[in-house]
Amino acid sequence: MIGRLRGTVAEIGEEETLIDVMGVGYLVRCGSRTLGRLPAVGEDVVLHIDSQTREDGTRLYGFLTRDERSAFATLHTVQGVGPKAALSVLDVLPPNELAAAVAREDKAAIGRAQGVGPKLALRITVELKGKPLGEGLTIAATPGFHNAAPAAPSLNGEATAALMGLGIAEPLARRAVDTASQALGPDAALPALIKAALRELGK
Repeated sequence: MIGRLRGTVAEIGEEETLIDVMGVGYLVRCGSRTLGRLPAVGEDVVLHIDSQTREDGTRLYGFLTRDERSAFATLHTVQGVGPKAALSVLDVLPPNELAAAVAREDKAAIGRAQGVGPKLALRITVELKGKPLGEGLTIAATPGFHNAAPAAPSLNGEATAALMGLGIAEPLARRAVDTASQALGPDAALPALIKAALRELGK
């Protein structure tokens, strides 16, 4: 099974990317958040891979961090959560924010994911208790006590919420914020991050 790919970005589509590894092209399915953070075509990339073998062949799902891959695999253990739903959840909630949402039983936050209704969001909050979502992100089974990241939103989350308040769709807002955050670095202030994300949306 393939667990990681190191190669060159050959193509970026709406739901997948083609990674060239020494002349062999690997078609990798990714969430919109991951696709928006990929390097430009022709640049090198490392993707952490979850390989799934089905009757029609093996499908590769790619992530930029091990925690994202781990969270994807854990989401798959929830009844009714397939690859598409798992990617959708991670598009709106990165692993640390997902861990915090589950720990505080925030069904509404999880329900923002496309294709995840109230019943499935509830099932996710119940079945993920006590399961690992990444390094150091195991959620305690008792509500209110967990060792996941704090429930307070991240800087990127605050900037995304600000853009959504301006009427920008969440996937576009999060993608612009992630791109702006990479350009500005970890010390960027919230106003500067929002302005850079708006500039990114205007390109």
